[in-house]
Amino acid sequence: MADSQLQDHLDPDEQPIYDRLSAIREELLHLKADRNKYVKSADVQDYFQRILAEVDSLNKIREPKRHEQNRVDYMLDDCFQLVSLFFLTIGRISEAPAIYSAISTVKRLLDHLKEADFYSPKDLESISNRIDQWQTSVDNGRERSGETLTTLLDARIDVCRKLLAGLKERLSRLDPGTADTYEKLVSILRSLSACNTRSKFPADEVEGFVEQLRQIRKELDVGTDTHVGMSAEQAYADRLAYRRGSVPNSTTDGPAVVRSLLRRCLLWAEIVQEKQGKIDERFKDTYQGLVKIRNNLEQMSLTQAWSLRETDLYSFQRQLDRIDESRVNGNFLDANGRPADLHAQRTLLYLLRKSYAYIYQYLITSEPVSEALLPIYNQLLTLKRCLEEVHRSGGVDDARDLYPYSMKLMSIDNMKKDGKFMVGNDIPEGQASVCNLLADCFDLTMDMRREAQEREEDEDKVQKDVEIAA
Repeated sequence: MADSQLQDHLDPDEQPIYDRLSAIREELLHLKADRNKYVKSADVQDYFQRILAEVDSLNKIREPKRHEQNRVDYMLDDCFQLVSLFFLTIGRISEAPAIYSAISTVKRLLDHLKEADFYSPKDLESISNRIDQWQTSVDNGRERSGETLTTLLDARIDVCRKLLAGLKERLSRLDPGTADTYEKLVSILRSLSACNTRSKFPADEVEGFVEQLRQIRKELDVGTDTHVGMSAEQAYADRLAYRRGSVPNSTTDGPAVVRSLLRRCLLWAEIVQEKQGKIDERFKDTYQGLVKIRNNLEQMSLTQAWSLRETDLYSFQRQLDRIDESRVNGNFLDANGRPADLHAQRTLLYLLRKSYAYIYQYLITSEPVSEALLPIYNQLLTLKRCLEEVHRSGGVDDARDLYPYSMKLMSIDNMKKDGKFMVGNDIPEGQASVCNLLADCFDLTMDMRREAQEREEDEDKVQKDVEIAA
């Protein structure tokens, strides 16, 4: 929700807190935009403590009105989101503040999975495992991060767990015999949605997915759903309404769950083929905006390890949040307050979910290394992959072939001062991760050098035996 929408509800006593939080946010945004210097851990910790101080002040004012929400809360969320991303940027990925942004993103993802009403058991298992890891980090950081933040994170994790439980219940009837087919249908449905948002509609690719659905229908012996008297969109909407109004129970077996999803897939394929990638004109601006965000996030995956600063995700998060929060009862509305048709609604929801999924993936794959050490860390990762590939291929015939790798490793090792990688007078976070990676690379070169020498000795011995025998 935009600040301007809440302006009239701000308590005068909270105005100074809002002003100070606003100043903190501006400082964090300035720090985020400055790519000429590395972010220092001490600076991030200072901002975090300043935010916590404002929360304490707010809690005292809110004592008699704990459930009130106004512009201060949204400004506070902005600050927590930013400082959370900065904790990732400096490599402190397992501390409670770093988890804030990821939990917020997962909550959005779970809401969208529930709304879309199709997802796989693997989706839920992955998120569930990640939430368990976050809970451990929160528990371990209670003393360092303080009760204010950890209590908030506990509450958000609990909300996510409840959402997960409800989503898992929907799939509880699946058994090993039906789960694989269900997974395949989820994959096809997502692929159809992706095709639906391409700049050029891939008619042949969509027809290929339709053919796969026909084959599954044949295997399951499911009759053709002709939806006589109504359009495919109306039929799909009816199925969604029925699903949302039903409660899973013991009489809903796995095959019935799979057949229901298959019929939805066939209906969606029919809608996609009919629309040919064209969105309702009323929602074209929103559509193009979401496509741009999705494409930008997708392209970031190509350069993530080398150039992504986690705080870069903030602007994307906020753009998506504003679009998501602009909906009314889950509906995208046009300028006149009229809801989108089913195709536009599902297409925009897909783009929202996909964009949040990219952000989630970037957050959980953040390295435990400060951005100051990332160039070295990434070089070592690349070297290790190359060395492992050489090793898997049988190693080297001559130890001298390892000379370029050894020289590069020595040049990196020589960058250390008193055993640490320094940036000026600072000791960036992630020393152990970088040093362990460097040690792994040295071990690989030593193993291959030893193996090459042993092969050379064996060959010399064989040659001598041949000469003696001659």
